[in-house]
Amino acid sequence: MSSLSKGLERIEVGLLWDPSPVGSARHDLDLVAATYTTDALSGTPAYLVHFDSRAPDGTITLTRDSPDGKGLGVDERLLLELDRLAHRYLRVVVGVAIQQNAGRLTFGDIANPVVKIRNGREEFAVVDFAAAGEATAARVAEFVRDSSGAWGFRPGVHGFDADPATFATILGT
Repeated sequence: MSSLSKGLERIEVGLLWDPSPVGSARHDLDLVAATYTTDALSGTPAYLVHFDSRAPDGTITLTRDSPDGKGLGVDERLLLELDRLAHRYLRVVVGVAIQQNAGRLTFGDIANPVVKIRNGREEFAVVDFAAAGEATAARVAEFVRDSSGAWGFRPGVHGFDADPATFATILGT
């Protein structure tokens, strides 16, 4: 029997931050999404979506990628079409990684990083990085499918001290 609650369907995750000060190296933050299946709800994801990639079925797409935070409005945008994800996917985790090209940077070094999460037109979560100030990467959202098939949201920020490549492998832990 199906549920009367549709749950979350089409999610937009927007990442914003202020550009680095004039004369200093640019700050490059990246949104990352990891999918997990009924066979593996954590550990190595079934697939990752990040700059230069998208979901094999087109349900998760990075539609905007900024290398420096100088975008108008949202600097990076990730679209999650949860209502179209195959039923074997039960968990989608979203994170933010800081590129470490110009030396070690943490969220505390970045001016005004924030993630805004919307379901359709409704903004239902705003995530700051106060709890992850010393981290170089952070899990910022988790979407989980319940037994009726409806998608729900688990808020919370969890910081990691990891480079982007390592972060991609531990994001769902």
